[in-house]
Amino acid sequence: MTSRNGELDGKVAIVTGAGRGLGRAEALNLAREGARVVINDLGGNPDAEAAAMSVVEEIKGFGGEAFAFFGDCADWNDSEQLFKKALDTWGDVNILVNNAGFCRDRLIFNMTEDEFDTVVRVHLKGHFVNMRHATKYWREKCKADGAPVYGRLVSTSSEAFLFGSAGQPNYAAAKAGIVAMTMGAAQVMYNYGVTANVICPRARTDMTNQGVTASMFAKPESGFDTFAPENVSPLVTYLASPEAGNVSGQVFVVWGKQVVVVDSPKEAAQFNSPEAWTQESLNKSLGEYFANKVPVRDGFSVIPQ
Repeated sequence: MTSRNGELDGKVAIVTGAGRGLGRAEALNLAREGARVVINDLGGNPDAEAAAMSVVEEIKGFGGEAFAFFGDCADWNDSEQLFKKALDTWGDVNILVNNAGFCRDRLIFNMTEDEFDTVVRVHLKGHFVNMRHATKYWREKCKADGAPVYGRLVSTSSEAFLFGSAGQPNYAAAKAGIVAMTMGAAQVMYNYGVTANVICPRARTDMTNQGVTASMFAKPESGFDTFAPENVSPLVTYLASPEAGNVSGQVFVVWGKQVVVVDSPKEAAQFNSPEAWTQESLNKSLGEYFANKVPVRDGFSVIPQ
């Protein structure tokens, strides 16, 4: 296979949740640019396994290299075996795209412990275990070779981490954790040759193609398909490329024909007191500041009559 640019020829990529939606589009685009791709999806689920194998065959169909690895992306041992299989097969790992996840939406006063735990586990721990094995490998390889490696981490978060998402206290919290963890990895890994970035995609996936968001993300009958997952994958491929070697510790919102770079949080106001703060002095300073501001609310919650 001859890639369009050849920049990812010979590079090895792992994409979790790659059987459908965003993961599928990302895996296909990486493969079209020459990367060898490990398609990771959940084992023991016939539909998930069939979808992953379909992606493998599609990649092989246009001359690429790929294989499927079935395992739980949030399981330490499964993740360890995923990396071992990639290394045994192709001798290296260069790109990790963490993508797998699901939703169990509910308002916080109705959410069960299991609904919280399972969502935080698949998103946040799913990112952690794979990032841990990747960063350990890259650090040790850099020390052994005496030179920086080629490493690219791409994490998948959501704008829910910015806005809270009232119906997703589990999902929003996990996505916020993913951003914080990736920013930390970016700082500690750059000198080893590794970049780490976060994407917040707006796309039609199994998570958005149901419930209240289904109509919003529905495929149009004609014209440009704004929320097609394929609109997100070029950014992932760019972040995985040599051209983005100086791009690290960044958060991007991506959909349709738009990419937004999210700036770090900034101080909105600062208050100083000539003496130690008291409740009264805080009330005077902060009370005046917040007097004309509207509290954050979703506009739907009501007090039962």
